[in-house]
Amino acid sequence: MNWDRPAPFVIALTVQPDDIDGLGHANNAVYVTWLERCAWQHSQHLGLDLATYRQLDRAMAVVRHEIDYLASAHEDDEMELGTWIVDWDRRLKMTRHFQLRRPRDGAVVLRACTTFVCIELSSGKPKRMPAQFLDGYGQAIVLQS
Repeated sequence: MNWDRPAPFVIALTVQPDDIDGLGHANNAVYVTWLERCAWQHSQHLGLDLATYRQLDRAMAVVRHEIDYLASAHEDDEMELGTWIVDWDRRLKMTRHFQLRRPRDGAVVLRACTTFVCIELSSGKPKRMPAQFLDGYGQAIVLQS
């Protein structure tokens, strides 16, 4: 099973009973929470945790999700969700791509793209990325191919 890009940051997920909707598969809203969890764990891995965000009075806030649901995930499915930072302007915007795979059968269940904007926490307004963001997120950039 190949990833769309090299060296993703990967988290393991298991579809829980509470994730299942009336159609018998993981609810679309659950996937969004998984994207957030993966992005947040990647940020923490890069040294940019909530305490750092608060200290810097900056955060990366979602302004757009684009999600392609390619297959269904069912209760107890073991999943792998990978992410890459694929684009950024080194000022305000950053783009992540995601790929959700089911190792059991090799299915790609989802592909997504999320755009983030750097905001000042105290005002909620867009503000330039501080040097710590440039250093932290910059080490993880994987240019689009």
